[in-house]
Amino acid sequence: MSQKSITSFFKITPKKESDGIVDRQKEDKSSADKSLTEDTSSSAAATKRSSKRLRSESVENEQPCASRSPSPVTSTKKKKVKRQRIESSGSEADLSKGSDEETIPVKLERNDSPKTYSSPKTKRNKSKLTKSNQDNVKTIEYNESCNQYDSPNEKSPKENKSPKSVKTPKKQRSPKERSESPEEKPKIKTEKKSPSPAKSATKAKGPMEKFMESNNMMRSFVKREKIVSSQDDVVAVHTMDASTHTLLPEVEYNPGKAKYHPVKDACWTAGQPVPYLALARTLEAVEATSARLKMVDILSNYFRSVIALTPQDLLPSIYLCLNQLGPAYLGLELGVAETYLMKAVGGCTGRSLAQVRAAAQRLGELGAAAQQARAAQRMLCAPAPLQVRKLHAALKDLAAITGQASVNKKISKIQALFVACRHSEAKYLIRSLEGKLRVGLAEQSLLQALALAAARTPPAGPHASCLDRADTMSPDDFKAVVEEHALVIKTTYCECPNYELVVPALLQHGALELPRHCRLTPGIPLKPMLAHPARGVHEIFSRFENEKFTCEWKYDGERAQIHVPGEEAPRLADARIFSRNQEDNTTKYPDVLARLPALLKPTVTSCVLDCEAVAYDPVNKQILPFQVLSTRKRKDASAAEVRVQVCVFVFDLLLLNARALCREPLAERRRLLREHFVESPGTWEFARAQDCSGAEEVQHFLELSVRGSCEGLMVKALHGERAHYDIARRSRNWLKLKKDYLEGGGDSIDAVVIGAYRGRGRRAGRFGGFLLACYDPAGERYQTLCKIGTGFSDRDLDAFTEQLQRHVIDAPRNYYSYETSQAPDVWVEATCVWEVRCADLSLSPAHRAALGLIDRDKGVSLRFPRFVRVREDKRAEEATSAEQIARMYLAQDSVRNNHTAHNMDDDDFY
Repeated sequence: MSQKSITSFFKITPKKESDGIVDRQKEDKSSADKSLTEDTSSSAAATKRSSKRLRSESVENEQPCASRSPSPVTSTKKKKVKRQRIESSGSEADLSKGSDEETIPVKLERNDSPKTYSSPKTKRNKSKLTKSNQDNVKTIEYNESCNQYDSPNEKSPKENKSPKSVKTPKKQRSPKERSESPEEKPKIKTEKKSPSPAKSATKAKGPMEKFMESNNMMRSFVKREKIVSSQDDVVAVHTMDASTHTLLPEVEYNPGKAKYHPVKDACWTAGQPVPYLALARTLEAVEATSARLKMVDILSNYFRSVIALTPQDLLPSIYLCLNQLGPAYLGLELGVAETYLMKAVGGCTGRSLAQVRAAAQRLGELGAAAQQARAAQRMLCAPAPLQVRKLHAALKDLAAITGQASVNKKISKIQALFVACRHSEAKYLIRSLEGKLRVGLAEQSLLQALALAAARTPPAGPHASCLDRADTMSPDDFKAVVEEHALVIKTTYCECPNYELVVPALLQHGALELPRHCRLTPGIPLKPMLAHPARGVHEIFSRFENEKFTCEWKYDGERAQIHVPGEEAPRLADARIFSRNQEDNTTKYPDVLARLPALLKPTVTSCVLDCEAVAYDPVNKQILPFQVLSTRKRKDASAAEVRVQVCVFVFDLLLLNARALCREPLAERRRLLREHFVESPGTWEFARAQDCSGAEEVQHFLELSVRGSCEGLMVKALHGERAHYDIARRSRNWLKLKKDYLEGGGDSIDAVVIGAYRGRGRRAGRFGGFLLACYDPAGERYQTLCKIGTGFSDRDLDAFTEQLQRHVIDAPRNYYSYETSQAPDVWVEATCVWEVRCADLSLSPAHRAALGLIDRDKGVSLRFPRFVRVREDKRAEEATSAEQIARMYLAQDSVRNNHTAHNMDDDDFY
């Protein structure tokens, strides 16, 4: 189409949106012509023709889809009409290679449909260039510093200040194309001239720049993604297909998809923060399945995408999956009561507290009620979507709010998060704030998923460029690789239970290098090794046949793990004492820390000791019951406030002078303990031990321990691999033999109180009975175990009634598993743990403990249970598990020979 035809077209075409662009160019015509006259010596006729070309080219340049090279005019004039270029896989990007006068497409928007007008020769050039460049694929890399994708092999024109502009390399143009542009040389020379800073600064961005900045069109042409983590400069480079793909909507994200691709099936792009909705969709998929292997596979797919695209979001993703804010020993807790959460939800959705409570009762949980209320809400201006990293940071800030008006501040912050929720985000946000995610995901399953993700999409190492390593090897070989990764990651986390150290090391060095970078460190508490119960002396010799073992007194106290850091000398001021569940109990035992120097010999610079803190009468030199120890102030005690003296019995040494000893046999650890530490009667003592070889010796030593106010014996292997300290394992290499076993009572059980029955007769006016449950970590549920009303004094009942009244709830939680016939008068939160004993265990259709592990329709119940004591050192999740209940049932002589062996790992991580 000739220039005259184009001019005629605009005269007869009604004004559209694009005509405003022409009007603006006409307004600038006089100034552009004046500038052109000052800088060139061309004739007036040439200037007029150039101005006409300029108008038509400007119309084209303002269209978002245009892809052109600069027209052959001087630099002063080009400043007004400079066009931006998009690298595209289509042939329109190559039209600039032809003659400028012959390739001037004009695009108009008619009913949102772009229409291009061009000359016949333009169409021929387009067809020719498309054929010659159809295989031309460019490499785009993500640049984190400017949040965009750039071409690493190309340079933008110097005068182009827009970060999105890309110049076509000269080498891509054929000689014939160069010969068709007689003005190319002056054009190239002019392009190398940079406009003055003043003029460039005042230049307004055209629609093309604004369009590209808002849409980032280059994301569709990624061939190679370079991800640079801002955390510890972790760098992971992954290669993917050069073919384009459409970004998946977040609401359609499905990590449970078969043959999941960590990049193509993700709902975010490289370098973008992970949307919280992606994690919520993952938790939905995990919650919807009961198969552990499927859970691991779903979560590992999500982790693979995070590793490949945004590795710096892996740590907050792990914390949100575990519903943790940080390491357990830091004591970070949200502390948001359910009533406050209901107020926050009601305030955001226009519902009263009674309406929110009624919805929660109807749906079984507040999270589901919150999701339903949020879905019915419409907003004129939607807030920014939630991101994984920002949500985790906001929850940490929420936990740090204390002091006056802290409740109102917390509610306000919760509301700000809640209004930004989309779809299932509201449900999982509220659950996180409640402290119970309840998707059936145990920490060991998460570690297995992390190992699978690291094996399949390695974050570092020789296979870091592979997105799916499973495709490069046989199934058996890949299974072996996954098992190796899982063992290394789980063992490393046991020795260094801090994800803030483990995850960065995993991303930077790979899974197999973790032991070199994450070691047992004083100040980071370990999960202790635990023992299995033995029902008699005969079981000890059956387990340790032809092996040497030792027997130690089992003290009735509280587990204490003492950490003393130091390099050249011990830093006693930084010493810490941790409980069995990794809580920092340092302020509970100021008297123990004060006499710590008396324990260490000069040869000790650092150490980690496993001990038992026991209430002790220094006058009578006698061990006191655990109930006496429980009367000590739990936190922030001063030496003057100590009323109950303690003696610390040391029985193991896990680290000495920066050397980890967990892989050393017990005989060597015990030798080093007695060589480098000093006993002090009544304050520091070694656990009383005896190496036994006969049943009579064991029986006699057990009777001595009972007379010494102990619970019984701990029996441990002395030599070989069985004598290692297995962190975070309940192992049969340690057996506990209690006096109750000899009386036929079996091991005690730590049960959780989930309900109460109102008392009658002499117990009227208070609770007279209670409903107890065990904990099922696989399903994150509490399964009813028995009713109990025996073993309580009147003082106990008064205290428990007052305590449980503070935890009464309107309806049972949806994670309480019970029979309606056993429903209590009052439901309570699962917070209190009691130690109980019983005559034996039996199958019962009235209770749900270990349901499905032994019988499909019956659970396990306790016969004649009686209350022993309160376990203040245990959380509800640390109560006796459903699997332990099943083991105890099967270990009974009456049923041992009547059931086939069940697939239960004796020495698995707990």
